[in-house]
Amino acid sequence: MIETRTNNSSNDLKAYGLKNVGSHWNLSQDELIERSLELGLGVLSDSGALAVDTGEFTGRAPKDKFVVKDEKTKDIVFWGDVNQPFDEIKFQSLYDKLVDFLSNKEVYIKDAYACADESYRLNVRLITEVPWAAQFAGNMFLTPSEEEIGSIQPDWVILHAPSFKADPRTDGTRQENFSVINFSKHTIIIGGSAYTGEIKKGIFTVLNYVLPYERNVLSMHCSANIGSQNDTAIFFGLSGTGKTTLSADPNRGLIGDDEHGWSEGGIFNFEGGCYAKCVNLTEEKEPEIFHAIKRGSLLENVRFFPGTNKVNFDDVSVTENTRVSYPIDFISNAIKPSVGGIPKNIFFLTCDAYGILPPIAKLTPGQAMYWFLSGYTAKVAGTEAGITEPKTAFSACFGAPFLPLNPNTYAGMLADRMKKYNANVWLVNTGWTGGPYGVGKRMKLSYTRAMITEALKGDLEKVNYDVHPIFGLAYPTSCPTVPSEILNPRDTWADKNEYDEKANDLAKQFLKNFEKFSATAHEETLSAAPKVAVGV
Repeated sequence: MIETRTNNSSNDLKAYGLKNVGSHWNLSQDELIERSLELGLGVLSDSGALAVDTGEFTGRAPKDKFVVKDEKTKDIVFWGDVNQPFDEIKFQSLYDKLVDFLSNKEVYIKDAYACADESYRLNVRLITEVPWAAQFAGNMFLTPSEEEIGSIQPDWVILHAPSFKADPRTDGTRQENFSVINFSKHTIIIGGSAYTGEIKKGIFTVLNYVLPYERNVLSMHCSANIGSQNDTAIFFGLSGTGKTTLSADPNRGLIGDDEHGWSEGGIFNFEGGCYAKCVNLTEEKEPEIFHAIKRGSLLENVRFFPGTNKVNFDDVSVTENTRVSYPIDFISNAIKPSVGGIPKNIFFLTCDAYGILPPIAKLTPGQAMYWFLSGYTAKVAGTEAGITEPKTAFSACFGAPFLPLNPNTYAGMLADRMKKYNANVWLVNTGWTGGPYGVGKRMKLSYTRAMITEALKGDLEKVNYDVHPIFGLAYPTSCPTVPSEILNPRDTWADKNEYDEKANDLAKQFLKNFEKFSATAHEETLSAAPKVAVGV
């Protein structure tokens, strides 16, 4: 069998049960690209990026993600639809089947780590049958030094076999694909899906357990950047709400685009790269991301213009969740190390498919907790399997699918930090205006950028505000470089009575969703709930 090595003894893979494998250890990104090309697993775009297809799954499959329930996790993990319990005996059986499947094959090993703050570093080893998955890990995680690579010991191991399919009748899975996290064994097994987001979010879930529970660090589904005055800003939001786009500001340094921790010292990125959506990407609208698509980047599920290798970013014939991963230093203004100070401004990004919410609003502390626990947005087309158009969703802490602990844990930690450091909190609607999806239009990116810039500069402290009659949100009546008529969402609708009716309907959904938090929420948080209008 082939063996390409840069470190470790020949017995290392036997420790995982793998036998007679062809092991490719820590190949460079260029070597992994060439290997994918040799195997016919991808092609190069005209900009030099490797383009691959992930097959049946072009988004995450949250219903097929499980956590092993054992003595360590049974009383700590917040069990339910998000954290589905998996039997530890079934895990071992499925693990053994996956290992047998990978044995006698070629595998690619990538050693990397998470957390830019060395105090919280988590070493990760990916063992995969797909070279471009190892390239993805090299893009998305942090790279050990040349000295470290020869002796690095993993804290967590991911076994990744997209072509292995489980048998739900005997393996305890829902269907043939799966992602199972075992906190006791520090192991993640992924099978049946080649969508690389499962690798990324698997480690994010691990950090959402380890850091808050064991290290008193708030883990966050957010992007972060920093200004010339060392003013850090963070942007919470689910996939598709604009975290990557809005944090890639040419006038501010990029800390990271998706996952961060907030320790006593400040903010630090979990990752070493970015995983950006490509749908409708243009150089004009998103120049930083556009120019990051070059040799070393990995494009997923894109299509070319006929007869060329030039990507047609408007082609969503495979999925609207076209993606690109690239090292963070492909963004010209990315900072290294990826750390920042205590945030002065916190933005909650929501993609409001109903067109009800104002494009920007300043939140009180009580409202901040209410909206953080609610996590209202729309699941954007293609982000998850089966989602073909925006769909209303409430996702606690803007990241419920990745939170193994009770959402109140994360909300309480955020509340403590907001109070201690007196941070400004803003709600930003990157979704629809002038009507709901199908009637109105998506908020212009240039307007959203302008409003965020004014908030960061402090200029929105100098303008007048009105209050939304149902949601109680204070929104500015003017903002430089933004038309005043878009700031009040009701004014953008042709039928004002229809707006009132739909706003009331959305408020009712908020109240229904928040019932599960009512028993434990503080009075200040409960008082921030929307007020349903009588007779509308």
